[in-house]
Amino acid sequence: MGRGRPHHGNRRRGRSGGPRSRARTLIGTLVVSRPGAAHVETPEGEFELARGGQREAMNGDEVEVALVEQRGRQARAVVRSVISRSVTTLLGTFAQAGPLGVVTPLDTRLGHDFFVVPEDPCVGRLGVREGDVVLARVAEYPTRRSSAVVTIERRVGTPEELDLNVEAVVASYGLAGEFSRAVLEQAEKIEANVADALAADPARRDLRDVLCVTIDPVDARDFDDAVSAQRLEDGGYELGVHIADVTHYVAADTPIDNEAKRRTCSAYLVDRVIPMLPERLSNDVCSLRPGEDRLAMSVIMRLDARGNLVGAHMRPSAIRSAARLSYDAVDALLEGRMGGEGLPCAQRRSHEVSALLEILDEVRALRERVRRERGAVDFETVEAKVTLGEDGRPTGVSVRRRTRATGLIEEAMLLANECVAKRLADVEAPAAYRVHEAPVADDLRACAQPLRELGLLDGATAAGLLAGDPFALQAVLERSRGTSTEYVASALLLRAQRRAVYLPVNEGHYALGAPAYCHFTSPIRRYPDVLVHRALKALLHGQVGGRAMRAQAAALPQLCRTCSEQERAADAAGRASQRVKMAELFSGFLGERFSGVISGCASYGVFVTLDDTCAEGLVPVRSLGDEWFAYDEARMTLTGEESGEVWGLGRRVAVEVTGADPARGRIDFSLARDGRPRGDARRADSPAR
Repeated sequence: MGRGRPHHGNRRRGRSGGPRSRARTLIGTLVVSRPGAAHVETPEGEFELARGGQREAMNGDEVEVALVEQRGRQARAVVRSVISRSVTTLLGTFAQAGPLGVVTPLDTRLGHDFFVVPEDPCVGRLGVREGDVVLARVAEYPTRRSSAVVTIERRVGTPEELDLNVEAVVASYGLAGEFSRAVLEQAEKIEANVADALAADPARRDLRDVLCVTIDPVDARDFDDAVSAQRLEDGGYELGVHIADVTHYVAADTPIDNEAKRRTCSAYLVDRVIPMLPERLSNDVCSLRPGEDRLAMSVIMRLDARGNLVGAHMRPSAIRSAARLSYDAVDALLEGRMGGEGLPCAQRRSHEVSALLEILDEVRALRERVRRERGAVDFETVEAKVTLGEDGRPTGVSVRRRTRATGLIEEAMLLANECVAKRLADVEAPAAYRVHEAPVADDLRACAQPLRELGLLDGATAAGLLAGDPFALQAVLERSRGTSTEYVASALLLRAQRRAVYLPVNEGHYALGAPAYCHFTSPIRRYPDVLVHRALKALLHGQVGGRAMRAQAAALPQLCRTCSEQERAADAAGRASQRVKMAELFSGFLGERFSGVISGCASYGVFVTLDDTCAEGLVPVRSLGDEWFAYDEARMTLTGEESGEVWGLGRRVAVEVTGADPARGRIDFSLARDGRPRGDARRADSPAR
């Protein structure tokens, strides 16, 4: 094996042989991950599409496929027919091709150009010009004999007016657009009317004199949770979690509710929020803004001196937040970098608010211990957000890690969610439960060898890990804490986990070590929380068996599936939009050098995550050396066959930025062999912590 010929993994030699067996047919949903890569999801499992097997089908379509099986290979699917179409409208760029107009979708997964026929007057009527971004409705879908035809419904803008790369993300993940007129008209008529709500419902508690605050990221606009706390004479604590009472204003099967049901969640992109509820509700009537009376659903929990839950009660309430605090300000106070007088609240209340935060921090520490002792697994993750200027261009990166401030809110919300879930599950109330299954042995086995390579897994711990013992996972994470392997280990174990989903029945939450769990604390941005609020209110009013809950129970299976799917799409879109802007940022750092850690490995190279920004880029195998490299999938390593040098997870490296492709959200690195890392993509507004 000669030098200068990098090895990109095992190459298939010859054709995998054997006669083809008779094709089976199945019905499923076509999922296109990127152009040229697609699979079909069927009741019998997922099947990759054969080359050329997509034919006229598009992403999201319900299709009939034939499974072609070959000896020695997994069956591949070929689309035989399209049963129903998923895409009815699309965003695209317009161009003129002779007498025809051409709309090229921003969603590259659609795989077709769409044509505007000469007799359609939409181009002239809307004033559409070459290069404009347009919203088009499909008039005729592509077939094997004819092209797709669209009519343009709206001119969106020029490329100069829009960020096409982010717009492509919005289109590719099918995120919602503007609210309909009916939804906006209903929203504008809604008033807070706290006094009227208190008068109408004797069961609603007036908690406006209880000291509570909201704590959120500095750029948050919707505040759906507030917290209160006090020490009790017996050494225990009373912890209050107060959640915006969205369902008081949004009744089932109204225009707002039906739209929220369609969206299922808010999507948080790098440059915008695509909300589940209209701004009139999300940022005004339902938002727990400081100094304003607001309706809430309150969970008041009593804890003993060790942080164990003693009891909890729930009821509708009215509150008035004393302050809108940011995580940064709370961390500064708890770490002694700022006094109470620096908090954004009335000066006369700064001492009270400071004392409240100290109590909440004590509860945080106690609850972290309680959860750890019962087997909860806390993965170390970081959230990197690209900061943008007024012109939408990236200016830096803000990296958020778990802190005392984020922890005290997280612990309060986790406990409230558990309490509500247990109360509902005890009576089998129809609600959307948050379920996380234990990982399967094969997935845990796949991450065991890389963890051994990192020196994090010994014999006893390995046996526990393969058995899915959460305490073994805890041990691995604890060994990695504070080292260069910390986030790599978390990422490996996270990949081995099953994805949490919404289900109509409670089956517990493995990672949290919770026998019952649901999402109750964010009804402004998640539809499952709305379903939970309705179920809780029905329980409190003795109406669990009533008509409304029977209707909710009937709809729950499909609602839970839709909410789980839309959540995945919104999360993926958020990450994709961040990658777009991260690549745009690093396009200004070509030739600069940075330090980082190898966080992934494939036959074609290693992925490196940078220290300061958490930006990830690929170092291609050719940059590792002028020799043949053997890829070990189990160990997740590349080894030089002449030098014996091993490139694997957790290894620290210095890299140089060699390229950036914002449209694909991709950054390319090469090894920086001749010097110390220099350069820092951070700005004054993007601290490393």
